[in-house]
Amino acid sequence: MLIVAQIRENKEKFIAALAKRNFDASAIFEEVLQLDETRRSTQTQLDKVLAESNRLSKEIGMLFKSGEHQKANKVKEQTAGLKEESKQLTDLLQSTQEALQERLYNIPNIPHESVPAGKSEEDNECIFTAGEVPQLHEDKLPHWELAKKYDLIDFELGNKVTGAGFPIYKGKGARLQRALITYFLDKNIEAGYTEYQVPLVVNEASGYGTGQLPDKEGQMYHVQNDDLYLIPTSEVPLTNMFRGDLLTDKDLPIQCTAFTPCFRREAGSYGAHVRGLNRLHQFDKVELVNLVKPSESYAVLDQMVEHVKGILKELKLPYRILRLCGGDLGFTSALTYDFELFSTAQDRWLEISSVSNFEDFQANRLKVRYKNSQGEKELVHTLNGSSLALPRVLAGILENYQTPEGIKIPEVLVPYTGFDIID
Repeated sequence: MLIVAQIRENKEKFIAALAKRNFDASAIFEEVLQLDETRRSTQTQLDKVLAESNRLSKEIGMLFKSGEHQKANKVKEQTAGLKEESKQLTDLLQSTQEALQERLYNIPNIPHESVPAGKSEEDNECIFTAGEVPQLHEDKLPHWELAKKYDLIDFELGNKVTGAGFPIYKGKGARLQRALITYFLDKNIEAGYTEYQVPLVVNEASGYGTGQLPDKEGQMYHVQNDDLYLIPTSEVPLTNMFRGDLLTDKDLPIQCTAFTPCFRREAGSYGAHVRGLNRLHQFDKVELVNLVKPSESYAVLDQMVEHVKGILKELKLPYRILRLCGGDLGFTSALTYDFELFSTAQDRWLEISSVSNFEDFQANRLKVRYKNSQGEKELVHTLNGSSLALPRVLAGILENYQTPEGIKIPEVLVPYTGFDIID
């Protein structure tokens, strides 16, 4: 969330920046600043009352010690009024802080200056394209038909067991999925990331910490009896591992990677564009998370982009990179690059990764700080990226590598699969 002092100092600048998101911050900023003023003045009053109460308590003790009981009792009468006043001020302070926090939780991050204005994905900027789109045979099939033809994924069986959006992978389909997961993790570890295995459910504090709550509450599966949430991405547990920590200058950068299933209730509408693996309620993903010094975060963002580009180059898949406009930018992000894979059989682009810099937005929610070289406490910057989301990468491989003889396996994956063709 935004820092109140920064809102106060940069009010008009922040209003203009948030307008790129089509978010009018004028009214909520006024509320935030008024609530903060009330909070500060209430805290000052409370501090004075508590100080006076402490002073009188000491005076009462001294009077009783010296035998001046009558005088001590008179002073005690004064403390009763101070106790009531302190209770009222404490209640006011708590309610003001809660109201302030609620408003701050509902203000999105300030977009980076390079983020273009825009209302939807139509206004995103394509900044890079690579890879050759293969010329497929006339009888090319979309991945859901290929999955059925070669008995790789059973969508109907998944629907029987759970419901729509929960496919069951089988045979070479399951082995290809596992090969991709291991390959992605190996690439991330080679790049210096530490692998973690994390819980698939998190508590409410974790959801608020990384910004899924309250923004995406409707998209998350909620285990109500235990008040836990199924993770929509391993970014949530990975980043929350450091919630409330005070790190040292030498601890940074922190680089984490993890494979997890991910769960999202909001899977989209019906139609060809959400068929098969295009959009699911449960899907596998390998994630990257970085905690870095503020001065290094944009260099690290560029490194993450290059890392994902390297993986797609090895897979020899056609892709492009988009810089998201303000209207398509995630709630917590300052700058996001989306990677999209070209699905030759569907003749459309499919998002397979988002690489984002959150600056100190998440760190302020999480209270993750470090002591810089001057010994001062400073919020870290957090970043995350998909490396990569499995379903659409798998769909892209099935479609782009299909031949009349079968589906070829990208050369880099053959050591992981143990086979070079699905036939």
